[in-house]
Amino acid sequence: MTDNAGMTRPRIRVAAYVIRNRAVPEVLVFDHIGMPEAGTQVPAGGVKSGEELEDAVLREVAEETGLLTATVVRQIAVEGKPHPDTGQPRRTTFFFLQASAETRDAWNHHVKGDGEDAGLIFACRFLPLPLEQPLADDQDAWLGHIDPRWTTVTVDSQ
Repeated sequence: MTDNAGMTRPRIRVAAYVIRNRAVPEVLVFDHIGMPEAGTQVPAGGVKSGEELEDAVLREVAEETGLLTATVVRQIAVEGKPHPDTGQPRRTTFFFLQASAETRDAWNHHVKGDGEDAGLIFACRFLPLPLEQPLADDQDAWLGHIDPRWTTVTVDSQ
């Protein structure tokens, strides 16, 4: 997809920080079963033509985790960053969503639908905040914009 100036337009995406408040706040993440190299991620994906961003983020959470009860609290940030593998331009809007404290701790979800993830199995779970390890593609970068105490603390490896 290119515009008149020959520039490739970014793929419009959404990403979800689904937070559950227990003894400590926790964020919903998942891993691809059988594809550990994909890394731990938050629900994220493309916005369909004509779809509102809030509708897209709820759809992505439902498609990738099966969770239907999360509610959008607010938009957190918009990130313009190329895809880590293809280098294709992307613009991702990160959202803060709330999940019930009663949401189960962990489950496997079989992805349905016709998207590129259809047929995959995702191992979903909640991790306490702040995270001990960064997420795939630095998806955790904006957690501190919800609460500064949630910034991922990593040991400087330099």
